[in-house]
Amino acid sequence: MDLSAIIAQVIGGALGGTAGGKILKDADLGQIGNIIAGAVGGIGGGSILGSLLGVGGAAAGGVDLAALAGQLVGGGISGLVVQIVVGLVVNKFFKKA
Repeated sequence: MDLSAIIAQVIGGALGGTAGGKILKDADLGQIGNIIAGAVGGIGGGSILGSLLGVGGAAAGGVDLAALAGQLVGGGISGLVVQIVVGLVVNKFFKKA
């Protein structure tokens, strides 16, 4: 996996994590927490989704934009899911005052 795919996954995951905190208030970890949880989820989930769908690699002449878009979307979806799960678990065990 190349660096551009990882960057796309991190960006997608961070955006997905931010959205997850806004969509489900019970899972909100605060702005920085949402971004971190989403970015971590974006890397892991984006890699798994990319390998399952066969997305990745570069075209012979340079950057494959379709593959990068797939990594961005995959990272965003997985970042959203991971942020919501982590947010719900953390907020369940460490109630906000």
